[in-house]
Amino acid sequence: MTDPISPPAGTRADSTPPPPAVDTRDLAVRLKTFGRPDSKRGGIELAITLAAFAALWFAMWLSLDYSYWLTLALALPTAGFLVRLFAIQHDCGHGSFFGSRHVNDRIGRLIGVLTLTPYDYWRHAHALHHASSGNLDRRGIGDISTLTVREYRAMPWWRRAGYRLYRNPLVLFGVGPAYLFIVKHRLPAEMWQIRKSLWFGVLATNVAIVGLAAAAAATVGLEALVMIQLPPTVLAASTGVWLFFVQHQFENAYWQHEDRWEFHDAAFHGSSYYRLPKPLQWITASIGLHHIHHLCSRVPCYRLQESMDALPELRQVAQLTLRQSFRCAGLSLWDEDAGRMIGFRDLAKA
Repeated sequence: MTDPISPPAGTRADSTPPPPAVDTRDLAVRLKTFGRPDSKRGGIELAITLAAFAALWFAMWLSLDYSYWLTLALALPTAGFLVRLFAIQHDCGHGSFFGSRHVNDRIGRLIGVLTLTPYDYWRHAHALHHASSGNLDRRGIGDISTLTVREYRAMPWWRRAGYRLYRNPLVLFGVGPAYLFIVKHRLPAEMWQIRKSLWFGVLATNVAIVGLAAAAAATVGLEALVMIQLPPTVLAASTGVWLFFVQHQFENAYWQHEDRWEFHDAAFHGSSYYRLPKPLQWITASIGLHHIHHLCSRVPCYRLQESMDALPELRQVAQLTLRQSFRCAGLSLWDEDAGRMIGFRDLAKA
């Protein structure tokens, strides 16, 4: 029995009447009602996340005296809370986690030391992603590199081979995320093309990371620090990239050229509703309700589910279960003629 990915409005099987068209602009306006951060709620969410991360990190340290397998087992929930910290930093970048912009920025920069992510630089790149998501003429800014079938076929063989390697799941969700967070974020290649305040923030984050690592190494030892910190860092990086991937790289995604691209339609139809089990939804700060976030980035993560429950139109969007999402890993090219993402194995039929 097949387990199809739920397509967005207008792409269902002919035997099923499509739902009423969604007025995405109106929906974005109505979502603003939920775009009011609660600083007290944000403080509680942050405190719980930091306390759990610190407790698990300490437990990993203690477990080194018993079994490294136990340490690695503890790395899984530790990585989960590191992902949650990144999600909170992400909301701070949108000014949506706390009521004060200055508090958002200060907390975001501090969390960036733990997530190895320079806050100001990442916030700038991510804002460009929101402004151009799904636009075929503005790709390559804060997103996962995606080619169309025509572009891929027009490439010389060695560039096609490079793109295939890049889109290989072992690279895209394994080596790539580790390189991105551990290496590239230390000195982004495009850093010198952006404002001085942004590259100063990158350097300041690097100095803070070195200082924190030195203090931790002096406390637990350098070898222990690597054994404790590296596994959850790598796991969290891969998880974060996976989440970002399935939120925009699904079969019935939205890609249009500039002359046909529309921000609200791209936000709604180009971002999936990742229906995770409740514990996973909580640990990822509800980022799977990604279409809501793109429609109105001022909605804090702790109000995303509330807005979903209040506005039933938000369910008329591409939905992915955890099981279904794994099939997205094989999607690598946008077929402009068919209006869908396909895998390399489907090229012969495209």
